[in-house]
Amino acid sequence: MKHRNLAIFLISSGLVLSATACGGDSDADADGDVTITVACQPAKTAPKQRQAWDDDVKTFEKAHPGVKVKSTDQQPCFDPKTFAAKLAGGQMETVFMAPVTNYADVIAKGQAKDITASTDLVKNFGDIRQDVRDMLTKDGKVYGIPNVSYTVGLVYNRALFEEAGLDPNSPPKTWDEVREAAKKIADLGDNYVGYGEYGGGNVGGWHFAQSIFSRGGEMVVDGKAAFNSPEGKAVLQTLHDMRWEDDSVGSKLLIGWEALMQQMAAGKTGMMLGAPDVVTDMVQKFQGDKADYGIAPIPEGKASLTGGEAYMINPKASAAETKAGLEWIDFQFNTPGKGRHDYARGKANGEAVGVPNNDYMGDSPTGQKLAELREKDAVLPVEYYQPYVEGSKSVELKLEPPMAQELYAVLDVAMSAVLTREDADIDKLLADAEGKANAILAKS
Repeated sequence: MKHRNLAIFLISSGLVLSATACGGDSDADADGDVTITVACQPAKTAPKQRQAWDDDVKTFEKAHPGVKVKSTDQQPCFDPKTFAAKLAGGQMETVFMAPVTNYADVIAKGQAKDITASTDLVKNFGDIRQDVRDMLTKDGKVYGIPNVSYTVGLVYNRALFEEAGLDPNSPPKTWDEVREAAKKIADLGDNYVGYGEYGGGNVGGWHFAQSIFSRGGEMVVDGKAAFNSPEGKAVLQTLHDMRWEDDSVGSKLLIGWEALMQQMAAGKTGMMLGAPDVVTDMVQKFQGDKADYGIAPIPEGKASLTGGEAYMINPKASAAETKAGLEWIDFQFNTPGKGRHDYARGKANGEAVGVPNNDYMGDSPTGQKLAELREKDAVLPVEYYQPYVEGSKSVELKLEPPMAQELYAVLDVAMSAVLTREDADIDKLLADAEGKANAILAKS
């Protein structure tokens, strides 16, 4: 769950769409005139990005005679309020985007086409990380092409680290080190926050999940809540102690996702959990100083919540439409120097190029080429993100739990309590949350 392409709030749906086209057929030889609809054209409010997309459509059509591409510009591209209904109603584009949190549900309900026999139309498909591809594979069949994958890390203010006598090139590796660094930053003076955290709006519970994963804990095991554990207690106890013993997390209860990014961009908050594109937002959207931010792997590093997205093919698509759709995905989302990976164009359009916010190709030849091009045209200091790039390679990926948003809302209560009440009973908070979570999971 992430803001922008990554702040995704799930809405479960019981609606089922039966596939009207037989999956698994080879589309490699499908020819003839064809029109496809494709999702995620940038909004009119982003004219340079929209023009770049439209230019790509023209380039693609020229290279694929007989193919006509029609774009839809719903923004945000994924809308949880309409996604399930559009799928169930058969209203999705030929090529549509699904967030990682919805992969399993879409596949289970037959709402994405089996493209196993046609993945060779995406030339670099074999370079995509196996663990990322596995998320879109069921019973040996492939149902989508990943194009974004990320893990959560620790975003920190290098300038505040220096001011507090900390080494910005050696960010915290454990939660004890995070607490020590946060105290030093908070001691700089009034209104300084060492470590920022949330207490509501489902983002509190979401960050609880990130933190418990990093310590080696689990949210749900075998359909039962598993967070009432030593790791879960450590999450809340550390946060409680930072609030009431160290006074290093601030006294303001943060709820909205953007609230903490705004606070970080203002220059008086030292650290927060977030994916790398948090830096992009802080620089582009909230006018933070690009020289201030570094990214490190998540503390402890036992595991990290993962996110991302993939493009899927409508199960109603004909062989010719499927072929054209996969060729569009290949061109627009998976080719170094083209489409989404045209970093030179992004730089010219004023985008904050340089953040390593997408590791779906890993260390493959394509992944190395993407990293080379991104660094070549970077406008951000890529060396400040190297700890994250190197340290996250060995971190296990964890998907969000079942009924994620409902569970996050339950855990908001515990997160809020330790941030607002010095006498908060952590054992009781976890026990109460466990009971409510199990009742929710029993209905799923």
